[in-house]
Amino acid sequence: MEGVLAEALLSQSQDPRALLRALCVWDTPTPAERVETLRFLLQRLEEEQEDSGGASARPASLLMQEAVREVAEEHLVPLLRGLRAGRAGTPDGESSAPRDRRRRVVRAACGALRACTSLSGGPHLAVGLVYEALGDLLALRPTSGPEEEEKEEEEARAVLGERGGLGAEEAVEVLVAVGPCLRPIEDRALLERVARTALAVALGDEDDEDSGAQEGAAALVAGRLLPALGRSSAVALRALWEGLLPREEEEPEPRGLGPAPRVARLLLVLSALADRLLPTPGVGGVRGAPEEVVPDPRRSPSFWRVVQAGLVHPDGLSRKRARYLLQRALETSAGLGAECCSGARDANEPSLFWWLDKKKEELLKFWENYILIMETLEGNQIHVIKPVLPKLNSLFDYAISEEKVCWLLHPSWHMCIYKRMFESENKSLTKEGIIHFLELCETKGLPGAPGFSEFIIGPLMEALSESSLYGRSPGHKIGSCSPLGMKLQTFLATYLSLLSEDVKSSFLLKFIKKMTSRHWCAVPILFLSRALAHIPRCKVLGIEGLLALRDILQCTMITHQILLRGAAQCYLLQTAMNLIDVEKVSFSDVSNFLMSLRQEESLGRGTILWTELCDWLRVNENYFGEISSCIGFSGRCSLNIYVQNLVQDYIKSPSLEAGGNCFMPDWHEAKLVAVMILLAADVEEMKNKYSEKKKTQNELKAFLHPFMDVLMKLGTNAYIPLLKTDKCLQLLLKLLQTCSSKGSLTQDDGVLILLQNSVVSATESIFEFIVRRLTSSELSTVSDLERCHLYLTTLSALVNLHGKTGWKNNNSIWRFISVLKNASILHLQDMSSEKEPKLNEQIQKVVSMECLAVICGMLAQKSDLDFLDVGSLEKYISSFHLNQIVRKPLTEEQNSLFEESSSSQGWGRVVAQYIHDQWLCLSFLLNKYYILMPTTKDEMLEPILQVVPKPVVILQSALEALNILPSDQVLPVFHCMKILVPKLLCSSESLCIESFDTAWKIIYSLSNTQLIFWSNLKAFVQFVFDIRVLTVAARIKGQSYSKIKEIIYKIIEMSTTKTGVFNVLISYCCQSWIVPTSNDLTLSQDPFSSARDYIELIIEGCIFGTVFRRDQRLIQDVQAFIENLGCECAANIVTENTNRDDHYVRVCAIKFLCLLDGSNISHKMFIEDLAIKLLDKDELVSKSRTRYYINSLQHRVKNRMWQTLLVLFPKFDQNFLDQIIDRIFEAGFVNNQASIKYFIEWIIILILHKFPQFLPKFWNCFCYGEEKLKMSICTFLSVLSHLDIIIQNISEMKPVLKQALTIILQWCFNHNFSVRLYALLALKKIWAMCKTLHIEEFDALTAVIESSLHQVENMHGAGNAKKNWQRIQEHFFFATFHPLKDYSLETIFYTLPRLSELVEDEWISIGKFIKFTDIPIDSAYQWYLSETELGELKPGDWSQQDIGSNSVEGDSQLEWIDVQKKVIPWKNNVPDLELDLVFQDRAAKLGKSISRLIVVASLIDKPTNLGGLCRTCEIFGASALVVGSLHCINDKQFQYLSVSAEQWLPLVEVKPLQLVDYLQKKKTEGYTTIGVEQTARSSDLTEYCFPEKSLLLLGNEREGIPANLIQHLDVCVEIPQHGIIRSLNVHVSGALLIWEYTRQQMIKQRDIK
Repeated sequence: MEGVLAEALLSQSQDPRALLRALCVWDTPTPAERVETLRFLLQRLEEEQEDSGGASARPASLLMQEAVREVAEEHLVPLLRGLRAGRAGTPDGESSAPRDRRRRVVRAACGALRACTSLSGGPHLAVGLVYEALGDLLALRPTSGPEEEEKEEEEARAVLGERGGLGAEEAVEVLVAVGPCLRPIEDRALLERVARTALAVALGDEDDEDSGAQEGAAALVAGRLLPALGRSSAVALRALWEGLLPREEEEPEPRGLGPAPRVARLLLVLSALADRLLPTPGVGGVRGAPEEVVPDPRRSPSFWRVVQAGLVHPDGLSRKRARYLLQRALETSAGLGAECCSGARDANEPSLFWWLDKKKEELLKFWENYILIMETLEGNQIHVIKPVLPKLNSLFDYAISEEKVCWLLHPSWHMCIYKRMFESENKSLTKEGIIHFLELCETKGLPGAPGFSEFIIGPLMEALSESSLYGRSPGHKIGSCSPLGMKLQTFLATYLSLLSEDVKSSFLLKFIKKMTSRHWCAVPILFLSRALAHIPRCKVLGIEGLLALRDILQCTMITHQILLRGAAQCYLLQTAMNLIDVEKVSFSDVSNFLMSLRQEESLGRGTILWTELCDWLRVNENYFGEISSCIGFSGRCSLNIYVQNLVQDYIKSPSLEAGGNCFMPDWHEAKLVAVMILLAADVEEMKNKYSEKKKTQNELKAFLHPFMDVLMKLGTNAYIPLLKTDKCLQLLLKLLQTCSSKGSLTQDDGVLILLQNSVVSATESIFEFIVRRLTSSELSTVSDLERCHLYLTTLSALVNLHGKTGWKNNNSIWRFISVLKNASILHLQDMSSEKEPKLNEQIQKVVSMECLAVICGMLAQKSDLDFLDVGSLEKYISSFHLNQIVRKPLTEEQNSLFEESSSSQGWGRVVAQYIHDQWLCLSFLLNKYYILMPTTKDEMLEPILQVVPKPVVILQSALEALNILPSDQVLPVFHCMKILVPKLLCSSESLCIESFDTAWKIIYSLSNTQLIFWSNLKAFVQFVFDIRVLTVAARIKGQSYSKIKEIIYKIIEMSTTKTGVFNVLISYCCQSWIVPTSNDLTLSQDPFSSARDYIELIIEGCIFGTVFRRDQRLIQDVQAFIENLGCECAANIVTENTNRDDHYVRVCAIKFLCLLDGSNISHKMFIEDLAIKLLDKDELVSKSRTRYYINSLQHRVKNRMWQTLLVLFPKFDQNFLDQIIDRIFEAGFVNNQASIKYFIEWIIILILHKFPQFLPKFWNCFCYGEEKLKMSICTFLSVLSHLDIIIQNISEMKPVLKQALTIILQWCFNHNFSVRLYALLALKKIWAMCKTLHIEEFDALTAVIESSLHQVENMHGAGNAKKNWQRIQEHFFFATFHPLKDYSLETIFYTLPRLSELVEDEWISIGKFIKFTDIPIDSAYQWYLSETELGELKPGDWSQQDIGSNSVEGDSQLEWIDVQKKVIPWKNNVPDLELDLVFQDRAAKLGKSISRLIVVASLIDKPTNLGGLCRTCEIFGASALVVGSLHCINDKQFQYLSVSAEQWLPLVEVKPLQLVDYLQKKKTEGYTTIGVEQTARSSDLTEYCFPEKSLLLLGNEREGIPANLIQHLDVCVEIPQHGIIRSLNVHVSGALLIWEYTRQQMIKQRDIK
């Protein structure tokens, strides 16, 4: 068509030059058609010149040369500059139509320029155009490079600013058009310069922040210019290759490829050049280039490293390009057949890529599987990917030599697959990849692989940081180790066994340092630490490794899960003992490492871990490295000598005068010395275990001698430096705390006994020193308050120690305490005047009050020490002005030490401590006299109580204290309120309610803190839910009663977000009701009497349990695993069991109910009330509209209610059951989940067994209409299956059996298959009973019943009927379960939920009932465990799962014969260079085969049909889809069906009214218009042959193609039909024709080849 137009123009014009000048006159904006006509004309003239070679044409040729140069220089180049200038003011949101028109102008103008260069008669025009375009291209290049290039770039930008240059698109198109006209030899330098500049633009500057403009320019150059340069010149191709990837010999070490954006750009450029760098054999080639000069990327290791980086790139398009390059390289290799190798840096490792023709089949098979796996991984769908994973095993078989001694193919290719899996968004896929990799060493026996260690420390450990991967797999018991954790442990030990000692040391050090490089969550760092701890013992780590382990310990402190934190610390200590080379570390290094452990969480004395540490020190004692001189000596020494020197160095005091003020020393050093003393003593005791113990005692005395010498002199030597006394008292406390820590064995502990005796001997000296310091006004600064706390803590510890050792010298001790008491009172009384406060006086006042608080605490704990005169103390406390503050001294009197302390701590903390101590003292007084306290304002006090003020005033002061004290200081106020509120609830209810509200606000504000929240919550519960408060509130039924219930529900609500809160409440209340304390015994009535008024608390406890998030469930599982390790993990011994698991709420409630006595009237009323309320709640839940599915919250709540009713059943009597039996039967009619059905059936069986008189009511359940029974009859038939249990207590069984047979037989013929199965099962069991009892009355039924049972037992075939009959008979509820023998807590709360496939959150193991000791269990209560083998069965319901069927696990071990493979076309085109490139035809930029088919769907209305058509067109490579409105692509239904196909398919908008014009236009372009419609002259689809350029018009869903449009079609095609329905869905019809078109074109192409 274009040639015809050009020919027509030339035939009408006598002078082509005049025609050219006429065509060069254009308006603004320039019409694209005019420029395209100029191009057609110039191309035709070019063709004529090539055809004519005679001399007669030369003069005309010279004239034409001048004309075309004029056209190029004066018209086309200015036109292109003008297009750039016009675009500069165009907004970003420009519509596509002007942009497409401008692009047509640019393409046409550049095509015309190419023809001009050919017609101009020489190279000058081409060179000039290239130079101008190159200057514009230089302006796009990043500003980095050699000085010459930067200078050229600056000049180009200057010229561009003067005259206005070409835009990016125009410059690129000019170079694409004119570049091939340059001469390879004469213009070599220019070609190389163009290539370098184009490459610089394509690769961009990774540091440039303007990435958007860079991306556009890079895509433009890569998509258009680079392929053109590669095709046109071998010189340019060589320059591009050398600039892209340097030669390997120029790279002594493999360079980093840079960040991901640079890799993406490299892949973009390589893909653009792939047709020339990796040509299909026999196709293409570079103009003027012999084959040997073309670079071969296959021989470049750098090229393969880029491909590997692309295969694991975060961007999907870059991954696609990498796969494309790999496939091109493979096709080239297979086609050429020549040997090829990329070379290897190390003789021991294979090349990144190699090819041998004799290994062609094996290599093709390897790479086919490899690419299949990589393409499948793009889907991120585990059900598609999992069947492909076994092919990964075959890759290893190909890649490793038969002897398994070396790698044939580089292992980095396998690492790419694993890295892709590790970085997948699908965590199931990530876990599959990790487990597959961890199993390699164990299952494959792989040889040493280069890069494996780096891969483990890099991508593998990054993937292992995800906590969710460590969850238990289905089928693993609660409390078992994570499968991933076990495999990690096995892998690490196996892999290290393959490494040499030096490599092993380096690898482990990097591994450990990687664990310190980020903030790991608790679970990953726990299992990584466990894996390290289980490495076989080897000496591979030195001081650097020990320091790295210490850094990991700091990471473990981040988590709030104390048990997990402690367990990780234990494993890290075991790691140190297993892997440290003791010759490379010293005792000093080890002791510093031990200080990173928390004794209260891991390293507790007496634990197995402590024993292992002692044994490790004993065995290696003589091999530790030299000690630096930091502790006064250097060189090698024994542990004892090191500890002795450590103590001596610790005792040394700095040059500070005695009594001088100084800050307190750090506790860290005291902790270190105490631990090392005790370790050395225990090591010595271990050595002398079977010899005399005097040596151990002598060694310990030697350790303690310098320290004890100072303690003995404290009372008499007033010149001992203050810092030394502080350090000695700190060491004393740490020794006592560590020696008697939880887990220590106090019996026969020689070290502890000797330490205690030594300290007792120095007690009098210590007391004298402390009392002198506290009473002689020596503490005078704010910093001294910390020292005061040290003294008083030491005082309390010594009093407790004397209490354990028998109170030796007790008279002298209490004499000192009496002196301290009297002096403190005297100080406080003397300083109560109104004179201006001084710092030392105020500090002494605070010290004195703290002393009184500690003394009160001692008196409260030691009730047998009443010989101490406390009268003066009580009198002074009763005279307190509560909440009195300590006034801050004047500023001018403050010294620098005070200012420094007050600035950091604040005087407010000092005041708060003073008020806190006041309430501690008052708490002692109230506890002592609370029985005789008045309950009203007007009540007169007893004479003995003159020291106790009125309680109303105290409670008002307590409210004031709660408002002024910081939250961490309110505990003694809560203790006082516990005593006051019960006394005042009747007379001052509003005041008590105010105290409830204020206290709750404090608790709520503390809910996000970990350290002080729990102690305050416990105190809050104790005073609000005190048994006396509950009793009084329930009796008066006032506002306090409502407020308490409100607080109950607030606490339950808080429990949903903070585990363990409800546990504190229910545990305290249940203990108060069933195990009252001595305080509760003062009540005038039974403590249990109030329980019924708060029955909601027990109901909520019985059904409590949140639906865990996955992360919460994971933490619960891992904690259960650690707890199951028992004493093997020291963290279980030393950490406190807080019972904060949500299960303990129900455990507490159930154990409470088990203790109730059905013969006790109050207990009986409580039980019956509870049962009725549970049934009410069950009915309410059943009627709710909440979706009821398995393991939903509704299902779980109902399950918990019926579990509770089963526990209560033994306490029900006949009269009560008579009230509720109908409601229990009614519950059986509800459509329940399986677990609830089992519980209802079970309780009905138990009721009928214990009370057979309810059998008539049971028979009546079968008399309801079919509508009511259709969903529930199976429940009652299941009960009949256990009729042998029901009739055990019936003397006359015949009537019952007769009634049962009568009922069952009618259900054996029910139309529902499941009902028939249940009925036949019951019939089989009951008939067996009849035969055993030899009941003659049933002889008439024998033939019918025997025949029926024989028929069902001998069903032929292997259909579902026979399988289901076998399954239901083997089901646990009918085959193994015994309603009486299995009646136990284990069956109710663990076995039955597990077998009925309830989620594991609902399984409460019997161990939790045993571990929970807050509520005791009656010794006569023996039904913890089941008596049958029910607990050993595996879950599986007959109607849902076929036990023993083939499972996925079984299949996963085999390589599947066929797997899903998504088609990813690649051969014919470069893959998706960029979605927004400058191609006119959008389809041309997609990485797939593009047909010449246009599908017109403008008449279709429904988005679903359009979405489906869009997907079909994209898959089969249609060139365009025409729709009535482009707005349809935003429709959700369209997007759901198209699955993003609209992003990869050109869409054109043509309104239905515009279709006639559109069809005519396409006809002029050579398209055949085809209608998909049944007409009188339509052709059969099976007989029609589609032209290559076809246009399919689809009709409307209802009306088809209108008649007016049919007239404009070339042909209509119909689909042959054989059914009755008249037509197909329009999407289906279109898909059939699109496929038929595609099939025919594929056959034509194959025939051509």
